[in-house]
Parts: sequence; C-alpha cells; structure tokens
Amino acid sequence: MEHLITLKDWSPAKIRAVLDLAKDVKAHPKKYNQAMAQKTLLMIFEKPSLRTRLSFEAGMTQMGGHAIYYHTGNSPMGSGKETISDSIKTASRFVDIIMARLFKHSDLLEMAEFATVPVINALTDDSHPCQILADLQAIEEKKGTLSGLKLAYLGDGFNNVTHSLMFGGVKMGMHVAVGSPAGADFSPRADVVEDCKTFAEASGGSVLVTADPVEAIQDADVVYTDSWMSYHIPKDQEAERVKKFMPYQVSAELMRHAKPDAIFMNCLPAARGYEQTAEVIDGPQSIVFDEAENRLHAQKAVILTLSNAIK
Repeated sequence: MEHLITLKDWSPAKIRAVLDLAKDVKAHPKKYNQAMAQKTLLMIFEKPSLRTRLSFEAGMTQMGGHAIYYHTGNSPMGSGKETISDSIKTASRFVDIIMARLFKHSDLLEMAEFATVPVINALTDDSHPCQILADLQAIEEKKGTLSGLKLAYLGDGFNNVTHSLMFGGVKMGMHVAVGSPAGADFSPRADVVEDCKTFAEASGGSVLVTADPVEAIQDADVVYTDSWMSYHIPKDQEAERVKKFMPYQVSAELMRHAKPDAIFMNCLPAARGYEQTAEVIDGPQSIVFDEAENRLHAQKAVILTLSNAIK
C-alpha cells in the first residue's frame, strides 16, 4: 500500500506513470467507467474547497464508485472528542481510499500512519501534490514536453503550491525559477530548495530563487502565480502583503519578458488586480481553466494507481 503525501516522496518514474495514465483517462474516459465500481472514497475536509471536492467526487462517480463528503467541523475528530488515529483506523474499515484537505500537514501524516487504505493529500500547509500533477499534465498538453522547459513562479514563495511545484517541476527535468520577496516569510523554505537542487542534478533540471521578478520570468515557457492571501492569512496583514507582492504581479508588461508563446497558469481561486491582472488571466496565453479541468483527470489517475485498479 502506498500514499500520495508529497511529490518529494514520489520518483520521476512514478510521476511519469501517473501523468501518462491521466492522459489516457482524459482521452478515453469510458475505458475507466467501471474501474472503481463498488469502491468508496472518503473525502475529509477541514479547509474550504471548490475544485478539490467537485473533481474528486465527480471522478469517483465517473469511474463507477462513490464518494463521501465529511467535514471535520461536524465530527468527533474535528471537535477533539476522538483522536485522528482512532478516526482513521475506523474509517479504514468502511472505505477503500481516503483523501484529506487539512490545515496541518502533521495531521495528514498521522492519518497515513494509521490508515490501512491509501491516503491522498488534497492540500495541507506543506504541500498540494494533486494540483501540481494536474498542472504538469496541462503544461505537457500545451508544450508537448516537460523536460527542458523553464517555469517561472512569481509571488508568495513560502507556500504549499510553490514547494510542490518546485518538487514536481525539477523531478521532471524542468528549470524552475521562483521570484518572490526576500526573507523567510516569503521565499521558499531552504530545505525545499536544497532538496530540489539534488533532484535537479539527477533530472537535468535546475532551481533558481531570486527577489528579482524579471530575472525569474526571463525567457520562461510557463508563468505561474498563486493567491497572495492564503486561507490562513489574517485580515490585518493583507494590506502589507499587497504592498510587498505588487512588484511580482503578473501583468502584460512583465509577461513580455517571458517567451512570446509562454502560457500563464494560476491554480485558482484568482484575484484579478492582485497576483495577476485581468488582462493576463483572461487573455490568450492563459490556460487556467484547462489546468483546473485536469484536476479531474490527474486525480482519477492517482486514485486508480493507489487503488491498484489498473491491471
């Protein structure tokens, strides 16, 4: 039995296999319409969700299975009346696979430790691997390859999407450049950077962290950004964060430093006028909704892989 906790733990070969399966799932959905028949996915939610819930639930339904939405706010686990370990040991007796969207990564690790069925990380404060698998699928669809491409991420470098994007990108041989304000509160974690440098040596990719947005985006094939206001950011910090991140806003002017055929990505939700301008996200280079759609296909591939449903 294996889990999807972070792309740091997955080999390039494993990522490649899931991307290839996601491509086939997308092209031939009827081929998989009974692959999860009589199987149940438990979806544990602590954080708000749109794309995660809809894509996982629709995915299980389309593969002949069933999904249970379970919000921790109304549960013994969420109220602290039952330990995570007891809850997960119990749930494992009822369902075939579990996904969880949580605040604390340590809670997900505890779930994986005590589960007797596969566990999927649908987002924690540490990582967001399902999003990045969908992103890689979208990039490959548009560019025909991953290896050798330059991906520039601009904005908040100290977040789960950035870290997962770095792991996924460099493992697939991409050159990942992160443009973010200097400082531990805004730049990628030092341990993630060092791990990615090691992975890049094996893959032929590279990683660059810079406070200069132009250096980061220069000649990029892919330009990526994410919300400046993650769910955990207090309201009283928002104005200061906008001031800090505004030089990294992806505008048409900044996009001109990327390659002319560069694609623009945002994992959504997006705030026009903040991390990117409306001109960019609604323009011809944007693939944000193709990217969002691939959550369905990539997650189907993850479910099928972890469930050993493909013979």
